[in-house]
Amino acid sequence: MSEDFNMSMRKFLKQVGVTSQQAIEEGMRQAGDTAGREFSAKVVLTVDGLDVEHVVTGTIKGQN
Repeated sequence: MSEDFNMSMRKFLKQVGVTSQQAIEEGMRQAGDTAGREFSAKVVLTVDGLDVEHVVTGTIKGQN
């Protein structure tokens, strides 16, 4: 793969990771005390122009 491709991919994935973490942290702050709770999370990645749909699921533990 080309260097341009690798750099654009890394930039996109970094943006996804950082902004997703910020959104989750904000949701946790707004929810208040979430200690002892678990939250199901799902990310669906699609790429326009490509036949790509990638789903990632997981669990995020609450905090107090």
